[in-house]
Amino acid sequence: MDLEERVTRIEDLESIKQLKARYCEICDDDHNPGLITSIFTPDAVWEGEGIGRAQGHGEIRTLFEGFQKAIKFSQHMVQNPIIEINGPAALGRWYFFGTFKYYKGDQARWQAARYHEKYQKLAGDWFISHLKVMPPVMSVKYEKGW
Repeated sequence: MDLEERVTRIEDLESIKQLKARYCEICDDDHNPGLITSIFTPDAVWEGEGIGRAQGHGEIRTLFEGFQKAIKFSQHMVQNPIIEINGPAALGRWYFFGTFKYYKGDQARWQAARYHEKYQKLAGDWFISHLKVMPPVMSVKYEKGW
């Protein structure tokens, strides 16, 4: 791999990390349905077992409108990315830990899971094309801990 290819790879890795950080920021901005579609490809899929599934900008926006009505507060924290780039496509796996406060019952929860994602580079920018929240490894009430 020559220097230009190595620099491009590093730039792509950093762009995908920034994309994921933007996703977390949008989620923690009241699951902002007005911004969420800006980071997904037009035909993208968002899915999570027991949470929901949405395909395309309209459905993803509607899903996030539902999150707004259910979730009073969230703090998404992701770490340990494994990102594999193959030209204009990439795969990513992330560990997730988050704190949530739900409107229903004013319930606070700790949650941990994994994200498995696909990315697509379009016109020089990276977008999420498939985001899958794997079944949570932990979802417990704040008061009880884990």
